[in-house]
Amino acid sequence: VLRHEEFEEGCKASCNGPYDGKWSKTMVGYGPEDNHFVAELTYNYGIGEYRLGNDFLGITLVSSQAVSNAKKMGWPLKEVTAGIFETEAPGGYKFYLEDKEQLKQDPVLKVTLGVSDLQKSVNYWSDLLGMKIYEKDEEKQRALLGYADNQCKLELKTVGGAVDHGTAFGRIAFSCAKEELPNIEALMKKENQKILTPLVSLDTPGKATVQVIILADPDGHEICFVGDEAFRDLSKVDPNGDKLLDDAMAADNSDKWFAAQKMKKASA
Repeated sequence: VLRHEEFEEGCKASCNGPYDGKWSKTMVGYGPEDNHFVAELTYNYGIGEYRLGNDFLGITLVSSQAVSNAKKMGWPLKEVTAGIFETEAPGGYKFYLEDKEQLKQDPVLKVTLGVSDLQKSVNYWSDLLGMKIYEKDEEKQRALLGYADNQCKLELKTVGGAVDHGTAFGRIAFSCAKEELPNIEALMKKENQKILTPLVSLDTPGKATVQVIILADPDGHEICFVGDEAFRDLSKVDPNGDKLLDDAMAADNSDKWFAAQKMKKASA
């Protein structure tokens, strides 16, 4: 756990999906956000379950430790190809664990998103967003892209039809120099591409105010670019992150409250 934050009302950039009310976010990863891929887990206190779509196809980790942890805990594993195991996080999110010694840098190898038209998506992510194409396989209808050799990669994979985002609402975020943000916005306007949230400043209580712009690719995958300078201040590892999360979970009586009212939490 790198940091944990609680919010009393929905985010004005829909960071917690299109849900209003109390929510929290917990950043988890193998190291600081400056140089590691980090997952942002959002929890909406009033939502009991989400319907998953085919937009997020999984995260691939290189970690024999993760494989051995799963075996020790009796967590279901399925070997999908030699040395690569598929497993499922609570809620149905897929993880692929490569049974090799964990990389010294970030062991998160790639994040896989479903797309409806591979070439159209590759053009968007490479021509407009400036990603380098590392691999492209027409036969398997997949492509691997990234901003740097030593960073987690983005894999695009055709799903054979329309992309369904369900009701769980994820997004991918990148930090970049603050002065690049207006240029990104101007380019997207010029190219008639979708801007979900025009350049806006977001406050985190007691921390830095960051500037963000949120886009949507041809399949509606949400992409957030955030100003790096303020983000570095905002994203410092909080040594109390674990305790804040534990305290928040211990204080979360939402299940009891709904039960006492003879109500079920909403299905998103």
